[in-house]
Amino acid sequence: MQHDLIAQARTWLAEDPDPETRAELAALVEAGDTQELADRFAGTLQFGTAGLRGELGAGPMRMNRSVVIRAAAGLAAYLKAQGEEGGLVVIGYDARYKSADFARDTAAVMTGAGLRAAVLPRPLPTPVLAYAIRHLGAVAGVEVTASHNPPRDNGYKVYLGDGSQIVPPADGEIAAAIAAVGPLADVVRPEDGWQTLGEEVLEAYLARTDAVLAAGSPRTARTVYTAMHGVGTSVLTAAFARAGFPEPVLVAEQAEPDPAFPTVAFPNPEEPGAMDLAFATARRAAPDLIIANDPDADRCAVAVPDTATEGGWRMLRGDEVGALLAAHLVERGATGVFAESIVSSSLLGRIAEKAGLGYEETLTGFKWIARVDGLRYGYEEALGYCVDPEGVRDKDGITAALLVAELASVLKEQGRTLLDLLDDLALAHGLHATDQLSVRVEDLSVIADAMARLREQPPTALAGLAVTSAEDLSQGTDRLPPTDGLRYHLEGARVIVRPSGTEPKLKCYLEVVVPVADAAGLPAARARGAELLAGIKRDLASAAGI
Repeated sequence: MQHDLIAQARTWLAEDPDPETRAELAALVEAGDTQELADRFAGTLQFGTAGLRGELGAGPMRMNRSVVIRAAAGLAAYLKAQGEEGGLVVIGYDARYKSADFARDTAAVMTGAGLRAAVLPRPLPTPVLAYAIRHLGAVAGVEVTASHNPPRDNGYKVYLGDGSQIVPPADGEIAAAIAAVGPLADVVRPEDGWQTLGEEVLEAYLARTDAVLAAGSPRTARTVYTAMHGVGTSVLTAAFARAGFPEPVLVAEQAEPDPAFPTVAFPNPEEPGAMDLAFATARRAAPDLIIANDPDADRCAVAVPDTATEGGWRMLRGDEVGALLAAHLVERGATGVFAESIVSSSLLGRIAEKAGLGYEETLTGFKWIARVDGLRYGYEEALGYCVDPEGVRDKDGITAALLVAELASVLKEQGRTLLDLLDDLALAHGLHATDQLSVRVEDLSVIADAMARLREQPPTALAGLAVTSAEDLSQGTDRLPPTDGLRYHLEGARVIVRPSGTEPKLKCYLEVVVPVADAAGLPAARARGAELLAGIKRDLASAAGI
């Protein structure tokens, strides 16, 4: 076993084009660290609908240049098999460790394989790449990013020519093509021959962002903004300036790209503590709202002044922002279909129904939402919003921020706030309260065990509410393809349990709907909603053994 591991490592070393990971692996071989080597050579990073994502380091179970070159070669082979020889592949990247190297390797592999490659001019938001695919008529796009994962991670996200992320069967076919790649020495990687795009592609994206706003709408909302050490600052401030909004006050400590993410444990606005510096800046600047992007700026978080919250600022849940943007678009006369993933609040369906608009539920992820026919607006509770599907068929934290700022400005002119509009929606449709039980694990078997336990012994009641139906989503439904998940309908509530597709987490999505007769009943309805959510969370954790 030990001898095999050392042999595998030496074979990998001989191919590795990166002096850093070569040195790292050579040190492990020299030290005879079989435990670490076994972890790195336990298999290969699996390519799926989320592409690749993992910890940086040497070996096939880590993100590194060897793994990326193989992934690029497999993607190139897949594209050529689809008849796309000579087609354009656009490549974007964020500011994480190794992102620029991975982008350059991808461009070299595509060029060597007889495709044309164009790399974005610098680290830019993921939605700029998603836009560029359609804008430039590309056959595919690659974004090197690990989004809001920890600093030690990186990832590789693949889009096809329609501008949306891959779904089955393309993911499996690309994975098979990657597995068929032979020795790295046989992968042709010229030193040049690809194009580095200029700022004109970003200018075209920025010109498009104006289209999400209503002509002549108020643009008075004042914002505090954090890029969470990512790539959003320059693009968001440019978009706000073009639109005529007041210049956002930046959270200075987090405004510039920094792959170490020094001020946050996890660079995700949803994580505890991640917004603390933004709240502190807002207490000094007294804006109308706080806007945060995640590091690749495809997600948008919103916080609002709230005297009832400790510290005076409250983060809105993704479902709340999703409903607010839907209500704003309805008020503006939007037509088309509103869509969301099954883990998001059912409130969107009620808003769409009352407005006479189409409504669709999809599996989790914008790769599914973006494919809905006639899509006008799509959102997911994890802070993702697609407000301009013709421009960007993916979530876009820049255009979503513009739309939130427009809505806040409209309400400000009326002497109202985003919280007032949330109250209106609760009175019109019932109070929809959502929460999440999310368990991060070191050992993935914990997740598999919890799912198996729930399948074998599904709960009959949660928080005193009877479970009226239980669905195993791995079987698929009449509306949804199969996915690893469970859905429970209760009297006045809904629960979905699924493993995360991008992180070692088990995620449980909870929603309760509490009827409200009038404004005076809102506080009691909120208290009842919170009580039910806490009870469901407690009972579900017990049922899952987590």
